[in-house]
Amino acid sequence: MEASANTPTRLLLLLLALIASSSSSSSSSSASTQSFYGDSVSFMPLQSRGDNTYQVTFHRRQNGRSACDAQSSHACDNGLFTRSNQSAVQQTDRDATGRGGWCQSERRTTATVSTNRTSFSLRDSGCCWTSNMEGQTNWTSHAELDLGSRSDSQALNGCPVSTTVSSLRVPQNCFSRIQLLAHDPDGDHVRCRFASNASAPANFTMDETGCELRAAGLVAVGDHVFELFLEDFPRQNLTLRYAGGASVWREASDMNAPPLCKVMLQFSLKILPPIASCEAGHGLPVFLSRTPSHRDVLFATVGQMFQLSARAQAHHTSIHDFQVSGPQNMNKVFKDDQNGEAEVTLSWTPELSDLYRSVPVCFTAETNETQTEMRCVVIMATQAAVVQGQASVTCSPNKMMVALEKASMPGIDVNYLKLRDTSCSLTANATHILGVMSFSTCGTKLEDQGDFLIFHNEINSYVLPTEVIIRRKKVKIDINCQFPKTISISSYFNLQKSDYIFTESSFGSFGYTFEIFTNSNFTSKVAASAYPVEVRLLEMIYMGIQAESDLPNVNLFVESCKATPDDNPGNTLSYDLIKNGCQVDETIIIHKSNETSFNFEVQAFKFTGNYDQVYITCSVILCEAGSSFSRCAQGCLNDPSRRRRKRLASRETVGHFITQGPLRFVGQAVPNIAVDDNGTEMKKSDPPAAVNPPPVYPDIKSSEGVWGIKKALNNISTAVFASTFCVSLVLMATLIGYFMRKRRDEDRKSLLVSQWEN
Repeated sequence: MEASANTPTRLLLLLLALIASSSSSSSSSSASTQSFYGDSVSFMPLQSRGDNTYQVTFHRRQNGRSACDAQSSHACDNGLFTRSNQSAVQQTDRDATGRGGWCQSERRTTATVSTNRTSFSLRDSGCCWTSNMEGQTNWTSHAELDLGSRSDSQALNGCPVSTTVSSLRVPQNCFSRIQLLAHDPDGDHVRCRFASNASAPANFTMDETGCELRAAGLVAVGDHVFELFLEDFPRQNLTLRYAGGASVWREASDMNAPPLCKVMLQFSLKILPPIASCEAGHGLPVFLSRTPSHRDVLFATVGQMFQLSARAQAHHTSIHDFQVSGPQNMNKVFKDDQNGEAEVTLSWTPELSDLYRSVPVCFTAETNETQTEMRCVVIMATQAAVVQGQASVTCSPNKMMVALEKASMPGIDVNYLKLRDTSCSLTANATHILGVMSFSTCGTKLEDQGDFLIFHNEINSYVLPTEVIIRRKKVKIDINCQFPKTISISSYFNLQKSDYIFTESSFGSFGYTFEIFTNSNFTSKVAASAYPVEVRLLEMIYMGIQAESDLPNVNLFVESCKATPDDNPGNTLSYDLIKNGCQVDETIIIHKSNETSFNFEVQAFKFTGNYDQVYITCSVILCEAGSSFSRCAQGCLNDPSRRRRKRLASRETVGHFITQGPLRFVGQAVPNIAVDDNGTEMKKSDPPAAVNPPPVYPDIKSSEGVWGIKKALNNISTAVFASTFCVSLVLMATLIGYFMRKRRDEDRKSLLVSQWEN
């Protein structure tokens, strides 16, 4: 490739040469020749420095064997940079068995690049892959990033992030798929594909859309190596603008166009000999509840410790460690018990240099024989906003938490403070007044300020109507969370109305998630990228509500659920599914769940008229467990007048509305026939082509169709009417004859009686 600074349409090549470290012992040297297990590169949001340069920062993780902290440094071609620097290599995790089986390290590189470029490229290569079934020796690492400013976010383009643990292992008879992490901070569609210069191992396939490595047959026992590209494409039309004045128009999800960014992901997979049973939790360890789900997006605050916990269990073997792929300075604490359960706690404190970084973290639970599935999450480093007084705001996933120090405002009283939405109250402990609110509730407002999105709320004091005088200070405190558009915060807070957080003085902080699921097991959520959710009439829709509370013993009660054609629950056009705690819709099925979960399914329907969307809004209440007088204990009330007049203090929360949707209807369950102004039937829409062709209906636009059908119907109607009329005449004649004979017999009988008497 050319690297001429005078050609803005050329790729900028950053050559990273990996210098193999030497070893004094021959055995160590021999091990290093077969020590490469894979690597990954993740970019931070690019920064325009205002002096005709960009700052490009990326983190590279490398997997290998033995001592990963001996990884050599990168050598850069200084002719391509204004400035560059690299951090020291730091080992992030290693094999705890003492066998030196695997390890991982990470290095941070920052480069300053001229803005007269349209793209940025880096490449590395080396030897040698771990000994593998494919006979691969040399490896190549590559990444390429478009340097355009996006019209959708007004920010510089970003790259997908991904990684894997160092050593993936699975028994031959238990392998079906491995889910890879494919997260794009811009919210773009990510495609995963095998690198063109590296053929896929036999019987392995890649689901490019779902980024899943799958088996297409029996896979061979042994080590296999993979080289993939993660490529992102915009989900909506956008324009890319460059510093030199050029611009490029990009069509939404055009997979034939060059990707906005592509990064290579390399990893090795060891296929183990078959085991006796693949049942999860027995021979194979399995993750337990409260372990983050794969591809969750979590948030950490700069300068504050972030913790992530994962739990796993294996009944017929023991878990001796968790393998983790994480950032530098992430600490791991492992503990297990006698029941085959084990837990790992990961702690990490982001530094200021990590601000707005999307950090991939993957983990597996390890046994001597195998490991759990690999789960991966993304941790986004954000900044805490400090407001007037001694009030601090912490920005977390879908919510912000405020802590107001009492000592900084003597005489302050939590009972006379409120948020914008008075249904969300504040709590207090001995030293602080506390509040928790989501970005979609409690009156939180969203403000767009160019490169940033800001979520606002406020704490205000108020006066009771009965008070004549007051001796309290007036309080007005603004609280906010700020996020750069480069992390597409709207992808996590606005696409789904599925996270609601409230605070009440007697219940503390509590929240609800409202999700749509793909099946009746309620285990697989519909991804945020799939909204609005497309459904067909008459098919079943699976939905679930989950409550989370600081209190240990609470019950969730769903008092009502109704459908509306928009996200306004007060719309006069609505349809009740559940009302006063009673099932109203005949198709709704409520599934048995625990005290804080409510799962149900309902048959899809749509509103009459020109509506193609449906939103579901439910009113939910949390009650103290064991309270026989709470609304939860009352259950279904067919007679609303029996409802208690006053909410029991400290026994239950107020009702909160949560909304999910939209559900968008596609296709028709039956042919959709309409009639025009002349009374002629006509097709409203043609059904799509199918593998099994649908029944052939007559062409109802032709005379043989419309009039043929009408004529046939008229002939049938006439025949039926004539037959019915004839049968009626016969019945009438029979009845008349019967009654006439009966009358004559009675007259004859009476005449004989009279003659006998005479």
